[in-house]
Amino acid sequence: MPTIYINTIHAKEEFSELISRVAHTKQRVIITRRDKEIAAIVPLEDLQLLQRSENKNELQEAVEALKEARNYGTVTLDELKNEIG
Repeated sequence: MPTIYINTIHAKEEFSELISRVAHTKQRVIITRRDKEIAAIVPLEDLQLLQRSENKNELQEAVEALKEARNYGTVTLDELKNEIG
């Protein structure tokens, strides 16, 4: 199903209808202002997928940071302050 593009004025007028459309048809809506995309209304499932992806990325970054700390050691906050001035 194609994404809908709608400006802020029309989105305000049709907000309830847009929410229903997204909830029931899983269609995505892009909100525009002065022909620039500024926001989106997406199905909850899309948001949850994005959040899971972000969580996986954050977990991977944390694992990499732990590996680096084990391989190269760590410094105290005072040592870091002294190092960066």
